[in-house]
Amino acid sequence: MSKAQVIHKKGPPSCMNWEDWHVPDPAPGEVRMRHTAVGVNYADTYHRGGISHPWPVPNEPVVIGFEGVGIVEGVGDGVTDFKTGDRVAYGIPPLGSYSEERNYPADKLLHLPEGLDDKQVAALLMKGMTAHYLLNRTYAVQPGDTILVHAAAGGMGLILCQWAKALGATVVGTVSTEEKAEVARAAGCDYPVVRSQQSFVDVVRDVTDGEGCVVVYEAIGKDTLQDSLDSLRLMGVCAAYGHVSGPPDPIDVIQDLGRRGSLFITRPAIMHYVAKRSDLEWTARDLFKAIGDGILDANINYEYALKDAVKAHEAIESGKTLGATVLIP
Repeated sequence: MSKAQVIHKKGPPSCMNWEDWHVPDPAPGEVRMRHTAVGVNYADTYHRGGISHPWPVPNEPVVIGFEGVGIVEGVGDGVTDFKTGDRVAYGIPPLGSYSEERNYPADKLLHLPEGLDDKQVAALLMKGMTAHYLLNRTYAVQPGDTILVHAAAGGMGLILCQWAKALGATVVGTVSTEEKAEVARAAGCDYPVVRSQQSFVDVVRDVTDGEGCVVVYEAIGKDTLQDSLDSLRLMGVCAAYGHVSGPPDPIDVIQDLGRRGSLFITRPAIMHYVAKRSDLEWTARDLFKAIGDGILDANINYEYALKDAVKAHEAIESGKTLGATVLIP
């Protein structure tokens, strides 16, 4: 019998229970895998607490998590691209990565190239694929662009800073402490801003000679969205991909965005950007190359046993963590 962090009722970190979890034989089109490393994302706390995310099956226990690396232990009927013993990884739903073993759809699974470390990939895959579409498709960052990255010292923010710097961008990033400012600076953030000490709107305007940034990667939400919009140049893009401070106040997308300068705002989600298998493979291929080339570092600063996932969630919700967290079965 396999074990997993099982949730019977949504709630705080303590609602996760380390208990037996039956994994059936893989259904047609599925792969059974044993995890070697599991990524932790802030979005996991949304699933655990029920913020804007319904349960996969109402009124039944659930295992959260959608980022993992492991070894194939069996395949269902119709699966031809994977075999027992393959090293594999995934970074999109369905949920279930907070487990020792699980079944996963073969059409969303990725082969893990040789030479890449399991923990690094588990910490980078979902966030790295998110960074890929944010930097290349939501807005295609060009050399010389000035961009704004919120939570620049977090697991996602550090990846955005590293990759954007490699693309030739000038990066302004917001953080909550001086310590985090140094971490962001080391990752390529040119102008780290401690939000309690300085206005990031003023910094962006100073850096761009009053023009504003081309894109803001908005992960904070309620506390920053209005100022984020004020940081943009004419026809700038706000990619509101997260809301750690809570859902932002409503805006008038017709009048307000027009008044501010014909702005664009979008709530991008990775599932839409990798819905096609070809897009998933392109995204993963670019990400694996960036990892292999040393452009991206997972910045793993916290490692917990999978059975201690409650502690991991308590830590990330404290707002004091730096970089990425992984769980080891």
